[in-house]
Amino acid sequence: MPVTKFTNLDFEQIKTSIKDYLRANSNFTDFDFEGSNFSVLIDTLAYNTYITAFNSNMVVNESFLDSATVRENVVSLARNIGYVPRSRTASKASVYIDGIDNVLTSSLILKAGLVGTGNQDNTTVSFSIPEDIEVFVDAQFDNKGAQLGGTATFGTRNEPIEIYQGTYLTKTFIVNQSLDQRFILDNSFIDTSTLYVYVADAEQQNTGLIGTPYKKIDNILNIDKNSETFLIQEIQDERYELLFGDGIFGKKIENGAKITVQYIVTDGTQGNGSENFVFSGTLESATGTPFTNTGNNPIINTVSRAGNGGDIETIDSIKYFAPRLYAAQYRAVTARDYESIIQQIYPNTESVSVVGGEELDPPQFGTVFLTIKPQNGDFVSDFDKTRILSDLKNYSLTGINQKILDLKVLYIELDSYIYYDNSKVEAIEELKTKTISGLTLYSNSVDINKFGGRFKYSKVLGVIDNINTAITSNITKVRIRRNLNALLNRYVQYELCFGNQFNVKPEGLNIKSTGFTVLGVSETVYLTDTPNADKLTGTISIVKELNNDKIVVVEEAGTVDYIKGEINLTTINITSTVKSNNVIEVQAFPDSNDIIGLKDLYLKFSISDSTINMVKDTISSGDQISGVGYKVTSSYTNGDLIRA
Repeated sequence: MPVTKFTNLDFEQIKTSIKDYLRANSNFTDFDFEGSNFSVLIDTLAYNTYITAFNSNMVVNESFLDSATVRENVVSLARNIGYVPRSRTASKASVYIDGIDNVLTSSLILKAGLVGTGNQDNTTVSFSIPEDIEVFVDAQFDNKGAQLGGTATFGTRNEPIEIYQGTYLTKTFIVNQSLDQRFILDNSFIDTSTLYVYVADAEQQNTGLIGTPYKKIDNILNIDKNSETFLIQEIQDERYELLFGDGIFGKKIENGAKITVQYIVTDGTQGNGSENFVFSGTLESATGTPFTNTGNNPIINTVSRAGNGGDIETIDSIKYFAPRLYAAQYRAVTARDYESIIQQIYPNTESVSVVGGEELDPPQFGTVFLTIKPQNGDFVSDFDKTRILSDLKNYSLTGINQKILDLKVLYIELDSYIYYDNSKVEAIEELKTKTISGLTLYSNSVDINKFGGRFKYSKVLGVIDNINTAITSNITKVRIRRNLNALLNRYVQYELCFGNQFNVKPEGLNIKSTGFTVLGVSETVYLTDTPNADKLTGTISIVKELNNDKIVVVEEAGTVDYIKGEINLTTINITSTVKSNNVIEVQAFPDSNDIIGLKDLYLKFSISDSTINMVKDTISSGDQISGVGYKVTSSYTNGDLIRA
């Protein structure tokens, strides 16, 4: 009797294999399996085998981190190597609160919980704080020392406080060691960075104290039996469980102790962009007496609008970072170590660039330069920078310093001429819209939008050609751009690194910029370049336009290295910019159409700044079969003096 190997989950193949097996048995020789009721039994056997094989395959797949697809299984496997997926992240705004007067107490407390509401996309969004904030009152006294009144301010413009989008909640547990007790938080939208845990023994409970604060840790290294710490882990339905010490690793909680957990439940990205807030918080005096402002409602002044709100870590992200954090072993040595650890201490991280000081020219030994791209924004706040650097000290080697640099974005733009067959399309604008949608989809691909990203020119051409059968070809030119953030009315030197070699034309105009003004010149001026004889370097000039001619304002305003893709401006006093936010857009043409985000450059494919030109293919459309009058587009460009 033949041996059948079932290596395929196809139902029909399983059924055929069963029939072949039965035919090999002498009792079923020349048996009509199809024309008898026996076929029903064979179908049943095949179906049962199929389901069993499928379940077995799923069980095996869900047993390994790289093949698991169910979130609970992926989280469980990651837990085995000490990885805790990052939670949702509340959108945070930096504010200060003033307008609080007639205060007749030495200090004032802004209670944890709701602080104010803001509007985002015509929706009211709540913002809270996870713990009380107490400030001293700027008091006024009479000549006898009696307090006449005072004012209080929570935060300042230079040192603001942070408010979090979401709702403040409190949950308590009473420890009962006779039970197999678990400390599970029922909410699934928790921002774990806002968790505050307090443990009160019997004495503290009798005195009304909330208890001793416990510190959240990531691992059990460097803790002893007296360490007042707790761990957190994700469980079913994206909820979280708290784990406390056993008396060996971490302090064991006594029977009857009261555990108080305070946290914020957030909507993640919903609050991003909120900036106009109305105060709705609760104020108390140092004695616990409620305080009501006798004048106007306290005013929330926005220093930086809400941002950096994010969703819970995805399955793909867990699969990527869990093994890398395990490999790092909670020490920051290699670039991969930093990447994994920063993802843990700053969950809002999208991408990280790590550059050793020894790679720079000139070298800066003993320093690691970090650039972080948040998930929903372009900049890490000063508050978060300080916190990240402080947390990194727990992982880094002695003698190594870390510096966090602001994000440098290298923008990629297209000037594309797309030829189409008029006989295959009715609405040209619809075809153009589909093209933009296809390019937008590619702009969000894994190739781009990261440090070390790569813009692949051939893929872009293929994306355009495959949008619709009506598109016959495309001639697409690439340009790259950096934004110079000008410091107005100050003498400053500027450096712009593109990280990609520039294409050089002998006549110049390789470098273009948007308009700005400089001290002593009333007209709008621009940056341009003149190559040296070697075509390796050149001179940057500041020029103005008059009757389509360029008039040099500053002949030697800087230098350009075409090979390195670097522009250096000498000391210059910029007084205004045509673009908003004090930005000067500086563009160049790359020598290669494949663009790389080198070192600390974050690559971004900007569709909104690209130009899409729809050109009728007169040959394919049948208008000019001979090709006479066919419009040809050059593959090379230099363009005008000014960047539009």
